[in-house]
Amino acid sequence: MPFIKSMDLARAFGWRKPIILLAAGFGFGLSPVASGTAGTLLGLPIMLGLAPLWTHSLAAQMIAALCLALLAIPICDVAEKHFGRKDDGRIVADEFMTFPIGLLGLPLCPWVLALAFFTNRVFDVLKPFPAHRLQRLPGGLGIVVDDVVAALYSLLVNHAVYYLVLR
Repeated sequence: MPFIKSMDLARAFGWRKPIILLAAGFGFGLSPVASGTAGTLLGLPIMLGLAPLWTHSLAAQMIAALCLALLAIPICDVAEKHFGRKDDGRIVADEFMTFPIGLLGLPLCPWVLALAFFTNRVFDVLKPFPAHRLQRLPGGLGIVVDDVVAALYSLLVNHAVYYLVLR
């Protein structure tokens, strides 16, 4: 059976418009200024929805975060093909779907959520090694993987700040 590309799959099943809407963060990605920051705001309600997992185990948190990040890859791939530009600014699913990574193992209290939001944005903008290189990967993988790396840097700083200052 031949491999079906994500764009072909979207066309075949009529999923293209809902996928583009999701990729654009239900309009948050259309912000004329700092669309990535606007898109990351959607990570906050996602975390509220995932809150029950945060009371179970770190393993449950990791599975949820991994599933969201993996799901973001084909969503961003379809959107990139739709918009016709590499990592178009309107695509923000990578921002909000990788946001939970920066909160793994941390309590979901307002200070920690604010810290995670701030550090996530800082590292996504700075693109520390190897994020900058990884974003050159093709399609949705390149769009999402740099945000995963930024979220891992965010996670490290968030744990340090939580255990040294906030706790």
